[in-house]
Amino acid sequence: MPELRKDPVIGRWVIIATERAKRPDQFSGKQDEFSPEKPCPFCEGAESQTPPEIYAIRPNNTPPNTPGWQLRVVPSISPFLKIEGDLDRHGKGLYDIMNGVGAHEIVIETNQHIANMADLSEEQIAKVLNCYSDRINDLEKDHRFKYVLVFKNYGWTAGGGRIKHSRSQLIATPVNPKRVKEELTGSHKYYDYHERCVFCDLIKQELESKDRLILEIDGFVAVAPFAARFPFEIWILPKKHCCDFTCTDSKDRANLGRLMKQVLLKLKKGLNDPPYNYVIHTAPFRRKKVGYWKTIDQDYHWHIEIMPRLTRVAGFEWGTGFYICPLPPEDAAKFLRGIEV
Repeated sequence: MPELRKDPVIGRWVIIATERAKRPDQFSGKQDEFSPEKPCPFCEGAESQTPPEIYAIRPNNTPPNTPGWQLRVVPSISPFLKIEGDLDRHGKGLYDIMNGVGAHEIVIETNQHIANMADLSEEQIAKVLNCYSDRINDLEKDHRFKYVLVFKNYGWTAGGGRIKHSRSQLIATPVNPKRVKEELTGSHKYYDYHERCVFCDLIKQELESKDRLILEIDGFVAVAPFAARFPFEIWILPKKHCCDFTCTDSKDRANLGRLMKQVLLKLKKGLNDPPYNYVIHTAPFRRKKVGYWKTIDQDYHWHIEIMPRLTRVAGFEWGTGFYICPLPPEDAAKFLRGIEV
């Protein structure tokens, strides 16, 4: 019989559609093949084909926008939000309007023409994570911005485009995203009642039961969430409570790089290199004012959500807010635990 499961953080219900369920090995993420790529603008030697870099890791102190780099960050050539201008928030009748001010940056994760982050070294993934932290800290200095979302689109179905070069994106926004607000509200309510972090309780329970535990490495866990929205959805969380991704140190990010490498390789090997998205949910910038959320350091817990694109969201999901997942997360976790990498 199908199950309704409630997400313990935000209260969202999902349907685990067991009567539609497939076996884990029946899911395949094989991606569509397209015509040969044009020359890649993200490879080393093609620096003139991108906007000027705003951040780079260059061990030999080579000049900006020249070869010799290991990682680069450049502005998006088609930004969703633009850095120039004032917010000018105002009303028009009952509607709120402001200028589309923000920042949109592309993190070119390697100078080599590699498509999937799973194929980068652990050390290179750690450099990418360090870059995220540095860029978030820098963007926080701009008081127009309230939040920075880090995300990756890998594969055509996931919005990754046709250029097969590993990259991710950061977008700084002048408002807090709705999805993050839902987590903040749910975490605050849980803390207000239990005087504990809901994510910390979640980690403790998953480590005890091990039903949905995928991997545990040096302070980090990867789990299939109890109320998974999608088959093989994965959450990566630090075992030590922390609300800000930027508060992790270089040793933490090295360990996180090891775990991410293994998790992404398990997805690649077990599901035939599926398209996927991931997002980093961290606390918003906190500038004290009336209504300042005083307990956010205690009640929120940063984490990464990885979502393979193996099913489609259709009319029922859009109309109700329910997600339908055709694979119990316990089965997904067991399958991924068994993939040797």
